[in-house]
Amino acid sequence: MIEPFESSQVRSGVISYGVSSYGYDMRVAPEFRIFTNVLNSIVDPKNFDPKSFVEFEGDVCIVPPNSFALARSIEYFRIPRDVVTITVGKSTYARCGIITNVTPFEPEWEGFVTLEISNTTPLPAKIYANEGIAQVLFFKGEEEPEVSYKDKKGKYQGQQGVTLPRL
Repeated sequence: MIEPFESSQVRSGVISYGVSSYGYDMRVAPEFRIFTNVLNSIVDPKNFDPKSFVEFEGDVCIVPPNSFALARSIEYFRIPRDVVTITVGKSTYARCGIITNVTPFEPEWEGFVTLEISNTTPLPAKIYANEGIAQVLFFKGEEEPEVSYKDKKGKYQGQQGVTLPRL
């Protein structure tokens, strides 16, 4: 269901990742898209302009004040038909004003997770690649849904990299 999978929590010298009490702490890959307003684009989810982001690869991403970056998980997830997830940001980042938003992984969704990382502070913020970024909580349904994400051919099924909005 998760590749690569870390069967215990790694904590020494890093923001923790791996299996936790009731979930899994995923890591952020060193691949980022940092929001910029240099071209004065309008953020339109129906007609998204990819020039709104600057691509960056590295071990540390600096998210500008009051801005955000998109990233992806290191882990590739394959969600079973009778499971749904909710993801919450890690407390270490939250205590620094950094919010990680991820929508639920629906039954039978699979792919790398696109992470929305918001810096709510008036200061630049560091995000450490290859370390924990958010915790995924798994909920098993009593029965399978009538229609899964795979059944409805969801537009983000099997996403590979940092995936921008699609209509």
